[in-house]
Amino acid sequence: MGRMLNSIGPLLGLLMVIGLFSLSSEVRPFFLTGANFKIILIQSVIVAIGALGMTMIIGIVTEVAIFYFTEFDDVLRSGCPVRRALIEAGQNRLRPIAMTTLAAILTLLPLAFAIGQGSAMQQPLAIAIISGLVVQLPLVLLVMPSVYLVFEKGHRL
Repeated sequence: MGRMLNSIGPLLGLLMVIGLFSLSSEVRPFFLTGANFKIILIQSVIVAIGALGMTMIIGIVTEVAIFYFTEFDDVLRSGCPVRRALIEAGQNRLRPIAMTTLAAILTLLPLAFAIGQGSAMQQPLAIAIISGLVVQLPLVLLVMPSVYLVFEKGHRL
C-alpha cells in the first residue's frame, strides 16, 4: 500500500499544480504563501492530505475576508470615509479573527506534533492548516485593506 501511495504522489502533486494554475491570478500568490511557509519551516513536501489542508485554508480565508468586508461595508454605509472605514473594520474584526485563528491553531497542535496514536497520518493536514492560518491573519487584516486602498478608484495613499 505504501509503495502505491509513493508512486501516485508525483501524480497528485502534478494535479495540484494544475489546479493551482487554474485558480485566478489574484488568488494564486496567497495560496502559495502558506504552502511555502510550511515547506521552508519544517522542510517537508506537499502530500495529498496536506493539499486538502491547503484547500480548506482557501475556504477559511475566504470566509474571514467576507466577514471583514461585510464589516467594512457596514462602517462605510454609516458615512465614514473609505480609509477610516477600513481601519474601523480592522479594529472591529481583529479580536474575532485572532481568537478564531488562535483557537484553531491550538486545537490542531497535538495533531501537528503527532501526539497520540494514528496522528502521524493526519500530521501534514494539521501543519498545512496551521501554516495557512498563521499567514492569513496578517494578510486579511493588513495586506487586504492596503491592496483595496491601492486599487480603489481615485484614492491616493
